[in-house]
Amino acid sequence: MCKTEIGRGVTPQSNFASRMFTNKAIRLTVPILTVAGWLAAIAPVLAITASYSNDYRVCAGRILREEEGVTQQSVSQACAQALRPRELADCVVDIKKNTKIVAADALAYCSEARRPRDYGICVVGISNNTEEAFNPATLDYCRRSLLPVRFAQCVVGLRSEIKDLPPTQALDTCIDGSDRIGGLPASSTLLPTQRSTEFSPTFETSPIPANETSPIPANPGSNY
Repeated sequence: MCKTEIGRGVTPQSNFASRMFTNKAIRLTVPILTVAGWLAAIAPVLAITASYSNDYRVCAGRILREEEGVTQQSVSQACAQALRPRELADCVVDIKKNTKIVAADALAYCSEARRPRDYGICVVGISNNTEEAFNPATLDYCRRSLLPVRFAQCVVGLRSEIKDLPPTQALDTCIDGSDRIGGLPASSTLLPTQRSTEFSPTFETSPIPANETSPIPANPGSNY
């Protein structure tokens, strides 16, 4: 009796409505899944493109805004070859705004620096400490130093306490001090001095003793 009642409750209209609802749900779900899959596929590509182009875009944009003898070709080459494009832009802009060096010269020197941002800090720090006209040698000294910020601190610190110390002498003194390795004098070498004495091995010889023969007893089997 229960089966009969259940069978009577299911009508053709209800089956048709159920199939229509299922078909509509499938038709709506498929495009959504397709779009979601497409977005998931291109998302890594968009992220990589944005991350790789951002630094170079910032580098070129900031330097080109200076517009003092800086050509698009020189900026594109410098930013493309830079390991740290943002630091290159910081170096050029910092030197241009805080010294009398034009952007074109700043770009040329910053491009050769191992650490562009530190190089810019070195040039600006020393130039601001010098009351006289800017010494172009500062550009080369900061480039030669392995630790440009420390080198600038040395120059500024010495000249702050020693008023009669000329700028060039301060540069020479600090660059000589930075050439020391592990506190060793600049004239010392890492390898020990080789001695000119030649190795001549000597061997002590002593005569080999002669074979001593012991007397053979007459009767080997007896002690007498």
